[in-house]
Amino acid sequence: MRLYGLRHLRDEDAARDLAQQVMLLAIEKLRSGAIREADQIASFILGCSRTIARDLKRREWRREKQRETFMPDAFETPAADSTLDADHLERCLARLAERERMVVVLTFYGEKTAGEVGQELGVKEGNVRVIRHRAIERLRTCMTSGHGVQ
Repeated sequence: MRLYGLRHLRDEDAARDLAQQVMLLAIEKLRSGAIREADQIASFILGCSRTIARDLKRREWRREKQRETFMPDAFETPAADSTLDADHLERCLARLAERERMVVVLTFYGEKTAGEVGQELGVKEGNVRVIRHRAIERLRTCMTSGHGVQ
């Protein structure tokens, strides 16, 4: 599985993730009795590897397209004085309301969908999107103006 991932994903970490996801799925199917014959395991694992690798490639392609669309300047070499100030970002994040901060962290660090964030925080999916949008605007204002979040 890892070698399949290396060949098709061309990234060691992605290949390890692929192997882990496939093994978890195979264990679930074995425990539930969905796979009963030993000769079914190899074809199941290969099929899962193909599907998950395709999904991982598609997800990365979508992220790349979003980066190009919404952050076209991110691919240019930044000027020496325009580097991201991690301390300033941390201060801006700290000034957000707790719920806004949790939505931002779960979305971008936890890589969770609006539905998953909503379930975790007990908020409707639509509300998560609104909270995230407003929080990002507040962060953008804070980072570009040099002032704190209002």
